[in-house]
Amino acid sequence: MCLLGCNENFERVITLAITHDCRRHHLRCRQFFHHGVVAVDYSSHIHRLFRLITLIQGQPNLGPPQLAELLDRTERTIFRDLAILKEAGVPIDINPETGGYIIRKDFFLRPVDLTLEEALALLLLAEQVGGHQQLPHLQEAGKAAEKLRTILPRQFGDMIDEILPRTTVSLARRSNEPTADVYDAVRNAISEKRALECAYGSPRGDPTAAETRFRFDPYAIYYGQRAFYVIGKHHGHGDIRTLKLSRFNCCRRTDTPYMIPEDFSLASHFGKAWRMMPHGQLYKIRLQFSAKVAETTADTHWHDSQQEEDGPDGSTILSFEVDGLEEIIYWILSYGEHCRVLEPPELAERVSEMHRKAAEQYSR
Repeated sequence: MCLLGCNENFERVITLAITHDCRRHHLRCRQFFHHGVVAVDYSSHIHRLFRLITLIQGQPNLGPPQLAELLDRTERTIFRDLAILKEAGVPIDINPETGGYIIRKDFFLRPVDLTLEEALALLLLAEQVGGHQQLPHLQEAGKAAEKLRTILPRQFGDMIDEILPRTTVSLARRSNEPTADVYDAVRNAISEKRALECAYGSPRGDPTAAETRFRFDPYAIYYGQRAFYVIGKHHGHGDIRTLKLSRFNCCRRTDTPYMIPEDFSLASHFGKAWRMMPHGQLYKIRLQFSAKVAETTADTHWHDSQQEEDGPDGSTILSFEVDGLEEIIYWILSYGEHCRVLEPPELAERVSEMHRKAAEQYSR
């Protein structure tokens, strides 16, 4: 179903938008059509008109100054766009009490078949996680939330307006490093199946290190540990690697095609890694948590292999089968004296040594 509820209104808005632009530039409209297809890109203006509609429906009583700011246009342009929409038959009115614009509730999209719980969940994720940019590169989710609000039944909208402001999602603080260009390049490469030419920096960003370029075939994008990563074949090393987007010094699309192996999946690639870095050796790990943190640790699902058992004096013993020790060791250290490594001996020795070195920092 089209955005305006019927093809006639949809086509009328597009036609009036193009006609208006033609008149402004003293051009003949037939110059811009060829066999029923628009030959010049007017998508930005058409997109702005529909965005104007969703803003008015999603946030009733916005006035010209607010609309101009949200759309990054002058108030004169907003008045012009409103005139086009009215000419197309969109019933836009002014609320005499607020001076803002309103559109008749039943004019556009049919209601989506969502329950209240489904609508709340989608809006909570879209507005608070994407719209508030708690996850980078997902700002468009905020616009999607605006559109979703316009098509919900009024009774749902009223309940959501009451509940949503009193519900907050706060994720772990994300990296502030700019990665938008790399994210777009990787995403497009996966979509088009075209390899990338890349240069990758060291974690310490050594400016004297020689830059080596390599071909990289991206398989998947992954967000974890406060940052975005890309997993794919690193032709410089000849195997699959996990690379952090913020460490790319260069990421350029090439015309070289590649294929993602049919048997590749993130689940199989990560395997039994504690987070996302498997090291090729499995360890059976047993940890004892003191009574002070036992309930919290046992109530949390840390790993798919997790098993719990009661320990002495109200403690809890958690068991895992993990690929590699490098990632889990820092999680263990975060519990300080409240976590004791029971198995394996090499992990207990490493944790003990790291605690000893940390204590030395305060004994000097």
